[in-house]
Formats: sequence, structure tokens, C-alpha cells
Amino acid sequence: MGAKAVDLGSAQLVAAPSECPERMPVKITSAPGGYEGEGFPVKRAFAGVPQELLDPFVHLDEMGEVEYGPGEPKGTPWHPHRGFETVTYMLEGAFVHQDSIGGGGDLGPGDTQWMTAGSGILHIERPPEGLVVAGGLFHGLQLWVNLPKAKKWADPRYQDIDGSRVGLGANSERDAVVRVIAGSVGEVAGPGVTHTPINMLHVTLMPGSRLRLPWPERFNALVYTMQGTAQVSSKRVPLGASHLAVLGTGGVIELANAGQTFAEVILLGGEPIREAVARYGPFVMNTREELVQAFEDYEAGRMGQIPPGRLGS
Repeated sequence: MGAKAVDLGSAQLVAAPSECPERMPVKITSAPGGYEGEGFPVKRAFAGVPQELLDPFVHLDEMGEVEYGPGEPKGTPWHPHRGFETVTYMLEGAFVHQDSIGGGGDLGPGDTQWMTAGSGILHIERPPEGLVVAGGLFHGLQLWVNLPKAKKWADPRYQDIDGSRVGLGANSERDAVVRVIAGSVGEVAGPGVTHTPINMLHVTLMPGSRLRLPWPERFNALVYTMQGTAQVSSKRVPLGASHLAVLGTGGVIELANAGQTFAEVILLGGEPIREAVARYGPFVMNTREELVQAFEDYEAGRMGQIPPGRLGS
């Protein structure tokens, strides 16, 4: 699975103090399937979870995993966003991003595109021509991170995070790998610059591994398994593929893998914003009136224009 090969010799040790209370699962859900954009398959990881448990996150899609035939790969048309940040993380295959402020780039395995929509932006995400022609494996994630009311009108921003830049950690046995995309765990920090304080980690658990991570007590904690079966907490609660665990309070997260195959896990946490959320389509605001204004601004062209000669134009 995705993420470029790593040199574990360069990974920093990550470990949690033994005396800290651990976080226990309080809710486990399974992700139903659906379709997004021009028809690519997704799993809705946050389906069935109340917003107050997700805060500051609002949406997570696992894109694929799908093996496309020639001519089958699909993406999205140009579309607007306002009021939050989109984070696209590639595991297998490739995606191309472009937007109305000049941001853009090619995403390969392990790469992340972090787009702050803020006051409004147009963007497009599509598979590159080579993948469309030949087909191939496609697998990724898209996360939506809410912005507090005071930052929903921030200027749009784009970050292109190459997989080689992520923070790299491991347990003392070197059989659990932690890639820190944003935030920090122990002394390992990720390159993502965020408006809302969050952690975003990709954890690989080799068979027989055990990992204890320190976790900010003011953050919430969400564990989503993409592949294999992870075990959560010292009680070894199983979490199969395409399942999400919401964890309770505490300062330590413990994960393990008693299976015979690798387990791939996304670990998320952030400082709750605790503001009203009004969400519809591509906009995440605080009130219905702000949603109406967002649609009016988009239709009037106030969220930017598609640059000439760009994808899909």
C-alpha cells in the first residue's frame, strides 16, 4: 500500500509515558460505499458519527482502493469550496490538482495536497493522462478540516507536500511506522501548516507490532483502518478495514496488530472548534444564511475563475 519506501534507520523513536491514561473506543462504525466526482468509488468514513465527536473534522472519504481498466479512471470537474480545508493524501496511483489561485501539482504515492478554501476557491482533481490511458491502481483519502468562524474568510492557500517531507517515527522494535503529515507526536513533527490545530498520521503496523503514542488531551482522536485489522487500546478491540473508532479522553493511544498481514491506519485528532456547523454541498459555514451567500457568490463568479488553458477548461 501507498507511501513511498522509508528508511527506518532515520525514523525517530515515538513512545508514550506508561503512567498516562489511555484512550478507549467509545464508538465504532463501518464506512458505507458511495461515488464522488465523475463517478469514482469512495467509502464514507465518517458516516453515522455525530459532528460533535468529529469536530474539527467534517468529512473523510477513502477513495478506492480500485484497479481501473484502460479509460476508466475518473476525477472531479471544476467546483467551488468555502469555509474549510481539503486534504488529499495519495496511497496508490496518481492525481493532478489545479485551482483558481495558481496552486497545483501531481500527487503520487505518499504525497499530500493541502488546500485552504477559506473565503472561496475553485479547484479540480483528475487522474493524469497516463493513468487514464493505461488504467491501474488508485487509492487515496480526502479529509475536510473545518475552519473557525474567524478564519473562514482567510485568503485561499495551497500546500504541495511531497511524501519525502513527512515526519517519520517508529516504535522501539521498528515494526510500527508513523508518518506525520500534520501536527506532531512526541518529537516527530509533520510539514502541514494548519489553521486549526490537528494531528494527521498514517500508521503502518507490521504483524505482531504494538505502538503507544502520546496524544494531546485537548484533542479528540479518530482511528480509521484502511487495510488489515488493527487492535485499539490495551483491551485489543478489533478494528477491521473500512471501520472507524472514536476514542474517549486520555493522553495515550495504543494500537496493535495480531494478524498475519500489515494493518494500515489513519489517525486523526484536533482541537474542537465548538461552533455551529452549517454544511451543504461544497461549503462549510456557520449559518444557513452564509450558505446561501456562498452559492450566490459562486454563481456570480466571486470565488475565482478557471484559468485559461487549465484542466477541463
